[in-house]
Amino acid sequence: MRNKLSYIIIALIVSIGLVTVVSLTAEDVGEDVSLGLDLQGGFEVLYEVEPLNEGDEIDETAVTSTASTLDSRVNVLGVSEPNIQIEEGNRIRVQLAGVEDQTEARELLSTQAELTIRDVDDELLLSGADLVEGGASQNFDEFNNAIVSLELRDAENFRDITEEISERPPGENMMVIWMDFVEGEDSFEEEIQKEDPKFISAPTVSEPIYSTEVMISGGFEGQEGVERAQNIAALLNSGALPVQLTEVYSTSVGAQFGEQALQETIFAGLIGIMLVFIYMIGFYRLPGLIATVTLIVYIYLTVFGFNMINGVLTLPGIAALILGVGMAVDANIILYERLKDEVRIGRKIKTAYKKAAQNSIWTILDANITTLIAGLVLFAFGTSSVKGFATMLILSIIMSFVTAVFLTRVLMRLVIHSGYLNDKLWLFGVREKDRYKLSEGKDIEDLSTPWDRFDFVRHMKKFFLLSGILLLLGLGALAAFNLNLGVDFTSGTRADIETTEDAGVDEVEDTLVELGIPPDSITTSGDDIVVARYTSDLSQDELTAMQDTFEEMYGVVPMTSTVSPVIGQELVQNAIMALLIASIGIILYASIRFEWRMALPAVVALMHDVFIMVAMFSILRIEVDITFVAAVLTIVGYSINDTIVTLDRVRENLRKVKVIRDEATIDMIINRSLRQTATRSINTVLTVALVVMLLVVLGSNSIFGFSLGLLIGLVSGVYSSFFIAIQLWGVLKKQQLRKNDGELVVYEEEKPDDEKILV
Repeated sequence: MRNKLSYIIIALIVSIGLVTVVSLTAEDVGEDVSLGLDLQGGFEVLYEVEPLNEGDEIDETAVTSTASTLDSRVNVLGVSEPNIQIEEGNRIRVQLAGVEDQTEARELLSTQAELTIRDVDDELLLSGADLVEGGASQNFDEFNNAIVSLELRDAENFRDITEEISERPPGENMMVIWMDFVEGEDSFEEEIQKEDPKFISAPTVSEPIYSTEVMISGGFEGQEGVERAQNIAALLNSGALPVQLTEVYSTSVGAQFGEQALQETIFAGLIGIMLVFIYMIGFYRLPGLIATVTLIVYIYLTVFGFNMINGVLTLPGIAALILGVGMAVDANIILYERLKDEVRIGRKIKTAYKKAAQNSIWTILDANITTLIAGLVLFAFGTSSVKGFATMLILSIIMSFVTAVFLTRVLMRLVIHSGYLNDKLWLFGVREKDRYKLSEGKDIEDLSTPWDRFDFVRHMKKFFLLSGILLLLGLGALAAFNLNLGVDFTSGTRADIETTEDAGVDEVEDTLVELGIPPDSITTSGDDIVVARYTSDLSQDELTAMQDTFEEMYGVVPMTSTVSPVIGQELVQNAIMALLIASIGIILYASIRFEWRMALPAVVALMHDVFIMVAMFSILRIEVDITFVAAVLTIVGYSINDTIVTLDRVRENLRKVKVIRDEATIDMIINRSLRQTATRSINTVLTVALVVMLLVVLGSNSIFGFSLGLLIGLVSGVYSSFFIAIQLWGVLKKQQLRKNDGELVVYEEEKPDDEKILV
């Protein structure tokens, strides 16, 4: 008795210890998470690096130098974790999460920072080459006014220039200090007439100056003036950009938008996860309780691991973490369903667990690897938040395998090996009246299931017809309505403007017209949010004017996104390429692990699911953005996951048959396999769908399309696994049987189970 209890006590100590460690350190781990700009505000911009002068060439050195210059400038902003990456095609991506003044940041990044001193006729007197590198600083004069101090290389040259200027008549004896003077466009004569001239300062020179120090004063009044002086000094010290930077993509999120999105998504996710815990405990009893412990550890380890690789958490990343719960749950469900079957045929708990663990490990591994393929492809072809989603998805799959396979099995082994629960079958969800005696020689295929009355094969043609009708309706919807593509794919600008309760679309539209940027279309999205769309890219000045105006009106900076036609086209191409490569990878893996007759229907089924998602988005007129690609590839992984689990049971049942001599045997194998895995499939999709539904209803509006796409795909994925993939395998297998003259040896006899070859 003491020995029995010792195992239980160890399991309790391990479980309580793990939960305690998680509870005590979860807050610290959470605080260490780097939030993306969609969760804390900020902006992201993708620059195309182009030659400054015609005929110049852009090489790797020029791009690297430019990225270094941008990094120096970003440091002035005080952003805690700026992210500057060089990408293919001479591009530089800058992500500044948490930056307070986005307008200031954009100007600081894109300004050429070529300082020149000219006369009133715009003739060049001094250039940046005449300044000592790193010699600029922001100081204060004797009246405590901000100034910019510059150090010159040649005092003699400066004396000669100031002497010549001082001899000019009044009104012409000025040195005009410019930042990024554009030859042929800028003019002192025109700018001096403006209230806010482009030049920095135009001091009068009354006598020669023999010094290496120049002080720029005027125009730096108040706190804003001090910041402007600091920025000018920082720009000069960082050096002039040796190239021209052109924005080809940008997105901007106000801090209020980010904070609200974070709170809504975490709230929805926590409720969903709690419901999953309750469902697992209610359905699987003691194993469900163990699954809850391992799921808590899974979430903790995934977030901890994400911090270790310096990952940046985005809204889709949170969704990937929550969806990983579904992967971990599925691994537990596969084991627990198998355990229940082994107990029901009369095995003792210890033996039943050993057999269940042995038979479920490869199923879990196959299911995780196929989903991992989709995640890796998404990481390779994704950009920005999609890449963050893929990173979290990959990490989630790895951690779910570690916790759901190893930790679950350690705890289950401790509990079961105690022997204390041998007669307490109700703790494993098995009723004594449903259990056979081992002496009766029953096998798992002899067990009754809730699905025994349903003949899946008999209704095969009906479901093929239903899918055909759905596909035709989808094609019709796409032909009639097309997809409601967002700016990510069509190019242009989108602005999400949060208003007050008494404001409306008309007020926003009138304001935009007054700003000189009337929208091409304007709609509402969610509570008090107006979405303005433009088919062309708004300039930086237009975006700044929009953001400043609406922040003053409603107290919230609008969330904006601008995509150039080139980037839009590339996103479409990458999305198609990602889907094709993921499909090919899954076909190859499934062909190696199973046979091509299983791999091909599996991919046909996932293509069916993808098309259903696309068609539903077309019918419902939901905007398709870049996160939709993440949703599609996630469903590719989930759909193949479910299909692989069922195919694995088909393979196991084929091993028992060994030789097929008629088509009825194939039908029997299909029905038996689907009946045996139906409960697992439904439980898995229910647990994941619980979380996704809450993301749809309670989650951030920013990922509504993403979450809805997942929900549609989950339902379609279960349907296609039952009624498309396995049924198509049956059709192909019957064709093979007919070609083999009515006899088909399914497995070679001599090899161990894991090495047997399906033919």
